[in-house]
Amino acid sequence: MKTLLTSLALLFVVQLFAEENPKLAAVQAADKARVAAMKTPTTEALTAIFSNDLRYAHSNGIVDTKASFIDILTAGKTKYAGYDYEEQNFTFPAPGIALMTGRAHVKALTATGEMDSVLSYLAVWREEGGQWRFLAWQSCKLPPVTK
Repeated sequence: MKTLLTSLALLFVVQLFAEENPKLAAVQAADKARVAAMKTPTTEALTAIFSNDLRYAHSNGIVDTKASFIDILTAGKTKYAGYDYEEQNFTFPAPGIALMTGRAHVKALTATGEMDSVLSYLAVWREEGGQWRFLAWQSCKLPPVTK
């Protein structure tokens, strides 16, 4: 009986992984497309990946909507030069929702100068019409590592 329960539990875990794996691959691909679109911005690419309900809270406290963030990027007010993940974790807390957390080294040229920071972030993705769309971002700058 114990072997049967163990086998059923293992089967359940394998099934969950199999169901999550395609979602994970799809969200990872969507995020790669988002980063590429932010580094080489076009209205079409950004419109396709950003949710209409986008709330983008920058590490300096400024909050953008889909329209205002697309304007900033396409007008060249912010130019992302580097966007490298040091840590990237995904969870799926509810159907159609993916949370992405971790650390990213981001380099950008902004209206106020050059930014070269390591950020701790939380990103939210939502499945909309069968496509993963970027719903929210919140980040904060991490202090430099002291040796």
